[in-house]
Amino acid sequence: MIPPQTIKKWISLALKTTDIKGLGKKQSGKVRDWYTKGGIRILVATDRISAFDRVLGLIPFRGAVLTKLSEFWFEQTRDIIQNHMIGVVDPNVMIVAEAQALPIEVVVRGYITGVTSTSLWTKYNDGQRLIYGMKFPDGLVKNQKLKKPVITPTTRETGPGGHDEPITAKEIIKQKLISPKIWKEIEKIAIKLFERGTKLNDKAGFILADTKYEFGLDKKGKLILIDEIHTPDSSRIWIKNTYAAKFKKSEEPENYDKEFMRLWFVKQNYTGKGKPPQLPKDIIVKIATRYIHTFEKLTKQKFDIDLKSNPNERISQNLSKLI
Repeated sequence: MIPPQTIKKWISLALKTTDIKGLGKKQSGKVRDWYTKGGIRILVATDRISAFDRVLGLIPFRGAVLTKLSEFWFEQTRDIIQNHMIGVVDPNVMIVAEAQALPIEVVVRGYITGVTSTSLWTKYNDGQRLIYGMKFPDGLVKNQKLKKPVITPTTRETGPGGHDEPITAKEIIKQKLISPKIWKEIEKIAIKLFERGTKLNDKAGFILADTKYEFGLDKKGKLILIDEIHTPDSSRIWIKNTYAAKFKKSEEPENYDKEFMRLWFVKQNYTGKGKPPQLPKDIIVKIATRYIHTFEKLTKQKFDIDLKSNPNERISQNLSKLI
């Protein structure tokens, strides 16, 4: 584990963006830069972190954790569905095959929780009982485990100003966003992925409360998994051995994901509108520590990264062979 004092020193070196010549035109989403060259995509996970559909700061080592953890999970789930990963050439850089991204994000939820506008708990707490086309009973409380995992899709927005919007399975088919056959396949695979993620998180001492999956079609039209999988950015990950006691006291679970940051912003009365408050250094360090700890617990590997070189210089050097 990288000590907090080292993380604090690296705040000024956090990777905000890249500009690598010779790899083609750069495109950017909320947290990633990418370059397309010869049928492959070079995905650079920066240290930008987002919530409420806004980029809200930089977390050192965040991009490296997402890349290395996605590499781990892509290998762990290849028997369920193939994915776009070709290889990792730098802690922050994954080489992937080009794919036609489907316009829907698939969120699988095992618990009713969350603070964002698309979360189950927000909608349920507002009085809704028909949510994402599914009926929920009265009497549920925040962070309660559901009888079985549910799929809650949203539209897929990739730009810095984009907003994901809730959508039902019926609306997906009616609007012809995805064919009925492909959507049925997605639903089946998403639950299998969530079951695999739940099992391995449990062994690591975590609860996988919910997670997001993104899918695409490869050049042959076959369904594949894209983007990232079971990371602290795309998932809510809780500490297992304190969950029951916290739930009994109506306290928030100990989370090792982006929810820690979301909750901090909510306490500052910020939920995506207006100018966001600046993340304090101690909060940045705590977020980075949680991300690194999650990686090490899940993979049973030490988070190993070069602490002597500037991330931009290191990435450029490692990508020079592709230019």
